[in-house]
Amino acid sequence: MSINDTNDARGCPTMGGPVAAKGAAADPSAFVRTEDDGLEHLDLLVRGARCAGCISKIEKGINAITGVQTCQFNLSTGKLFVNWSPGSADPGVIARTVADLGYQVSPYDPGEAEIERDKHGRFLLLCMAVSGFAAMNIMLFSVSVWAGFSGEMQDNTRTLFHWLSALIAMPAAAFAGQPFFRSAFASLHKGKANMDVPISLAVLLALGVSLYETIIGGSETYFDAAVMLLFFLLIGRWLDHRLRGQTRLAAQELLSLQSATANRQQSDGTVRAVQARDIVPGDTIILWPGDRTPVDGQILEGTSDVDMALVSGESAPELVQKGKTIRAGMVNLTDKLVMMASASTEDSLLAELTRLVEAGETARGRFVKLADRAAQAYVPIVHTLALLSFIGWLIAGAGAHHAILTAAAVLIITCPCALGLAAPAVQIVAVGRLFKRGVLVKSGDALERLAEIDTVLLDKTGTLTLGKPHLVNAKGISADVLELAAKLARSSRHPLSRAIADLAGPGAIATKTKETPGYGVEGKIDGVSVRLGRAEWAGAKACTKDGADNTSGLWLVVKGRDPVHFIFEDTLRVDAAKMVAGLVSRGLGVEMLSGDREKPARAAAFEAGIDKVSFGMTPQEKISRVETLVRDGKKVLMIGDGLNDAPSLAAANVSMSLASAADASQAAADMVLQGETLSPVLAAIDISRAARRRILQNFGFAAVYNVIAVPLAVFGFVTPMIAAIAMSSSSIVVTLNALRPFLHKEKS
Repeated sequence: MSINDTNDARGCPTMGGPVAAKGAAADPSAFVRTEDDGLEHLDLLVRGARCAGCISKIEKGINAITGVQTCQFNLSTGKLFVNWSPGSADPGVIARTVADLGYQVSPYDPGEAEIERDKHGRFLLLCMAVSGFAAMNIMLFSVSVWAGFSGEMQDNTRTLFHWLSALIAMPAAAFAGQPFFRSAFASLHKGKANMDVPISLAVLLALGVSLYETIIGGSETYFDAAVMLLFFLLIGRWLDHRLRGQTRLAAQELLSLQSATANRQQSDGTVRAVQARDIVPGDTIILWPGDRTPVDGQILEGTSDVDMALVSGESAPELVQKGKTIRAGMVNLTDKLVMMASASTEDSLLAELTRLVEAGETARGRFVKLADRAAQAYVPIVHTLALLSFIGWLIAGAGAHHAILTAAAVLIITCPCALGLAAPAVQIVAVGRLFKRGVLVKSGDALERLAEIDTVLLDKTGTLTLGKPHLVNAKGISADVLELAAKLARSSRHPLSRAIADLAGPGAIATKTKETPGYGVEGKIDGVSVRLGRAEWAGAKACTKDGADNTSGLWLVVKGRDPVHFIFEDTLRVDAAKMVAGLVSRGLGVEMLSGDREKPARAAAFEAGIDKVSFGMTPQEKISRVETLVRDGKKVLMIGDGLNDAPSLAAANVSMSLASAADASQAAADMVLQGETLSPVLAAIDISRAARRRILQNFGFAAVYNVIAVPLAVFGFVTPMIAAIAMSSSSIVVTLNALRPFLHKEKS
C-alpha cells in the first residue's frame, strides 16, 4: 500500500492497496477530513523512519509546503498528522513530498499500522537470527586462524578458511543487512542521507576490505566482525522496536475500546453486522448487553445501565434512556438499546481522545528540539570525521585496511540514536502514564513547563467545586411549590433552573415563557403570571424580612402567594482539600480566583484550605492577575473550567481544564483532566518533574558517551564490532531509562 511510481493526471502520486480496493479516489484527497476547527486534516502512515533525524526531515519537508499549518510525525506509531486551511494545500503534494524524502507512505489505518509493525518486528528477528547463526559459524574459522598464527597453519589453509568465511558472510550480510541497506538506498535514491547510510557504508567497507585481503592472500580479514556488527546492530534495532512498542500503550488502549463491528438496522427493519468504519450519522444501531458503542449517538429506545468510565472516570454504571447522549467506547450492560449515530468513527469522542494522546506524544518541547538539531547535524559531521580519520591514519603510515576499519568504526559509533531518543522516549512514556491517571496531554512541551511551576491558580465554580448546585432547603419546600417552580425551570438552561427541574423530574412547562438573561424566567401557569429568578427582578425584595439574604439563589413569586426562596449550594470536590494540601507540600503557592461573591468564595476557599482568595473577578481581572504573576517571574499553572477561564488559561505558563469544561476552555488548556476528581493534578506535577530529571539524565549519558566513544574510535582503539555494541547499548540504555518505573514514590 505504498506510493507507486505512477502519477495521476495532475502529477500526484497514486496510492495502491486497500485504497484502490475500496474504490476510493486514487489520491489522498479521499482521506481528508474537516473537523470542528474548520481545518482540513490528513493522517498518513509513513514507513522507513528510524530516528529523530527522520522526524525532523519529514516535518521540515511538509512544513515547507504552502498552506500547511501543522505537521507532526509520531515515530512510535508511524503516523503523520497534517492540517491546513480548506483549499490551501494539496494532499497529493503532501504524500509525494514524503515519498520524495525516501519513505513509503499510505493512508493511516491503525489496524494496518499495527500489522506493519508486527511484520517489521518479525523481519528484524529473522535478520538477527541469520546474522547470529552466520557469526557463530564464521567464528569457528576465525578462531582456528587466530590459533594458527604460531606457524602451525599453512598459508593455503588460512586462505581456504577465509574463503569459507566469505561464502558464509557475504550472503548472510546481504540478507541480514536489508533493514539498513534498503533504508539507506531509498534515502540516497532521493538525494538524501539518513542514519542508515553510514551504518551501511561501515558494513560494506568491512566486507570489502576482508574480501580484498582474501583475494590477495592476506592474513587479516574481518568477516566475523562485519557479520557480528550486523548482529549487534540488529539486536539494538529490535530492542528499540520492542521498547517503542511499550510507549504506544496509551493510544493502543484507547484504540482497543473502539468496536470493530456494529449491528446496524436496515431500512426494511432487518439487522446486519457491519464494520464500524462504515457507520454514518443517521444510522440506527442496536446495542445488546455487552456491546461496546461503536460511535457517538443518541438513545432512541430502551433503558439500560451503561459503563461510562471512559468519559466520567467513574466505575459506577449510569442509567441511560431515550434522549440520552452516548459516546463511542461505552459499554451497554443490562438491556437492549437502540441508538442513532451522530458521528462516524473518525469524528467520535474516542477518535478525538486518541488524537489528543498522540498529539501529546508528538509535540515538540525545547529538549526535543535540541536533540533534533543535533540529529540534523549528524550526517555531515560524522562523514567529515570519518574521512579525516581515514586520511589521518594513512598519513600516519597505517595500512589502508586499518584506516578503512577505523573510519567504519567512527561511522558507527557516532550514530546519534541515544541523543535523538533522550527526550522523545521520556516524553512518550510520561504521556502514557498521565493518560492512565486520567490526564490527557495536548502539548509535549507542557510537561517541561509544568515541571517548572511555582504557583497554582484555581477557579472555584466547576473546578474546586462540582459546578452542580443542589437545593439546600428542599425539605422546607412543598411538592406543589416545587412543581410550580419546575414548570418555569424546565424552559431554562440556567444551572440553578436545571437543578430545580432535575429535582422535580419530567413534567409540564409553563406557557408564554420568557427568559431574561442574568435575571430569571417568567411565564403563565393556569393563567397566572409567575416569575422565578433574582429577588429584585421577581418582586420578592419588598416581601423579605430584614436581614434575610435575598441576593443568592432563586425566588419564586406567584401573585397572591408569599415568595419562596430556593437556596442553593455548590459542593466542593471530594479530594479538593487533599489536592490543595498536596500542592502546598510540594512547595507551590496556591491562590483561588473566582467570579463569585465574597461569602461563598471565602467559604469554598476555607474548606479547601486556600488562604489567598480573590472574588468577584471579571475574566479580564483574572487575566490581569495571571499576567502580573508571570511578569513578576512566577511560573503559573492555571486550572479552570468555565468559558470565562479560557483567556486566563491561555495567558498562564501552563494550563489545565476539566473534561466537563466548556469547549473554549479545553481548547485553550495544555492538559485535560478526566473524571470528577482533582488528584490527577498532583500526579501530573510529579510525573512531569520526574520526566524532566530523566531527560536530563539521558542527555548527560548521551554526552558522556560521545565524549568517550568518539575519540576512542578516531584513535583506532575501537573495532567496528565494538562500535556496534557501544552504539546499540547507548540507545538501549537511554530507552530503558525512559521506561524504567519512576524511582520516587509519587506523593498523594
